[in-house]
Amino acid sequence: MTPTIRQIAEAIGARAEGAVDTVVTGAAEPADAGPDQIALAMSSTYAKALGAGSARAAMLWADADWKALGLEAAILVPRPRLAMAGLTGLLDPGQRYPEGIHPSAVIDPSAKLGPDVSVGPMACIGPGASIGAGSVVGPQCYIGAEAVLGRDARLHAGVRLMARVRIGDRFIAQAGAVVGSDGHSFVTPEQSTVEQARASLGTNVTAAPQSWVRIHSLGAVIVGDDVELGANACVDSGTIRPTEIANGCKIDNLCHVAHNVRIGRDCLFAACAAVAGSTDIGNNVILGGQVGVSDNITIGDNVVAGGGTKILSRVPAGRVVLGYPAMKMDTHIDTYKALRRLPRLAEQVARLQKAVFKSDENH
Repeated sequence: MTPTIRQIAEAIGARAEGAVDTVVTGAAEPADAGPDQIALAMSSTYAKALGAGSARAAMLWADADWKALGLEAAILVPRPRLAMAGLTGLLDPGQRYPEGIHPSAVIDPSAKLGPDVSVGPMACIGPGASIGAGSVVGPQCYIGAEAVLGRDARLHAGVRLMARVRIGDRFIAQAGAVVGSDGHSFVTPEQSTVEQARASLGTNVTAAPQSWVRIHSLGAVIVGDDVELGANACVDSGTIRPTEIANGCKIDNLCHVAHNVRIGRDCLFAACAAVAGSTDIGNNVILGGQVGVSDNITIGDNVVAGGGTKILSRVPAGRVVLGYPAMKMDTHIDTYKALRRLPRLAEQVARLQKAVFKSDENH
C-alpha cells in the first residue's frame, strides 16, 4: 500500500499539515529516510537527525514546528508509540500467504473449515478440528484432533495447536509456537528428593533413586480472543482442568506457560518469561524479560515485574517488583546501591579495625 500523508493521518486519528497529498512508500528512521518515506521523529531528540536524511515528510510530536525542520508535510501525534502502532499496521505487507488450500496440505475429512480459510503447504489438520472464517494456517502448521480455532486467526509457519485446545478469534501465533503440549508433570512411586527438599527447605535428601511416572494431561488449553504468542512460545495443557489465557494477552518469544496456569486479561509477557504450574495471574500483569514465576502462587492485578525478576511467593495487586527474590522495586534499588557500596564499606571497617588495634597497643 502507498498511502498519502492525509490517508495515514485519517487512519490513525492524527492531524496532517502541509503537502498532505504526498505519497508515502514506507517508514524509516530520520537519518535513513528517503524522499518518499515518512521519517519517524516523534521527539525533538530524534528530529535532530532529520538533516542527515532526505525525508520530505515526518511523523512528529503534537506541537512540533515542522516547517522549521525543513519538511514539506507532517503528521502531528499526541501519543507517539500508539501512532506507530497504527502506522505500522497500515504499512505492513504481511507474510503474503497464498489464499485457498494448498495441494500438499493434509486435511482430515471430518475437519470443519469456515469460509475464506487459507491453508498453506504441508499443513496438517486433524480429525474433528474446527477453523473459523478468514483464518490463515501457514505452511507446515499442525492442528490436532478436535482443536478449535476462531475467526481471523493467523498461524505463522510451523505453529502447533495440539488436540482439544480451544482458541478464540483473532489469535496470532508466530513461527514455532506450541499450544497444548503435555505438562511437565511427573511423580515417583515413593517420596522423591524433590518432595524432601520442598518439605525441609534445605536439609540433605535421603530418598533412594527412582524412575519418574508421567501424570497425563487431560485438561488441554483455553485461549481467549485477541491473544498473541511469540515465536517458539509454549503453553502446556492442564492436568485435569485446562490451562487458561484470557482475552488480549500478548506473550513474547520463548515464553513458557506451564500446566494449570490461569492468566487474566490483557497481560504482557516479554521474552523468556516462564510461569510454573498452577499459578494464578491477574489482569493487566506485565512480566519483563526472563522473569520466572514459581508454582502454586497468586499474582494480583496490575503487577509489574522488571526484567530478570524471580517471583517466589504471592504478589499483591498493583505492586512493582524487581530482583531475586522479588521485592518492591524501590527496595531492590536501595539494596543494590548498598551492595555496590560494600567493598568501600569493608575498606572503611578494615581501616577502623587497624586504628583500634594500634590504639590498644599504645595503651
